Amino acid sequence: MYGLKESQLLNLKKHKYSTVNISLLDPLFQIWWNTVIHYVPLWVAPNLLTIVGLIVNALTSLILVFETNCATTEAPGYAWYLCALGLFIYQTLDAIDGKQARRTNTTSSLGELFDHGCDSITTIFISISAGCCFRLGKEPELLFFQCVFCCLLFYSTHWDAYITSIN
Repeated sequence: MYGLKESQLLNLKKHKYSTVNISLLDPLFQIWWNTVIHYVPLWVAPNLLTIVGLIVNALTSLILVFETNCATTEAPGYAWYLCALGLFIYQTLDAIDGKQARRTNTTSSLGELFDHGCDSITTIFISISAGCCFRLGKEPELLFFQCVFCCLLFYSTHWDAYITSIN
């Protein structure tokens, strides 16, 4: 049969998200995220934060693509700042969506899946933005390889967590 096996369904029901923060900047960002989350109303759904972050990051990345003529020319300064701001907004919303879910007692495996799905899409936009920085539009094969490589890195970290059961 197609679909999930009984053991996989059981594991899905028992799943509890946990993470290890090993970033050097994480303690500083935690201060920021813990401050920002108090300004988010309780009626705001965590998945709304996730999708808004994705949309902001996508729009600012697409502005960069447009301004660099598909990653072949230099962009004006505002486009770089806008893209950096979009990425900062994305990572902030991505970090506080889980905090919001815990605040509102709406955590779920589906919410985590949605969050990781949006993260995987964002990987493409970040890769394209980096490609614009290096003007990889002049070498489309390199731009494509960079995007595929970043997606493989994203996938391999999740696959590693699945195989080792270590988040």
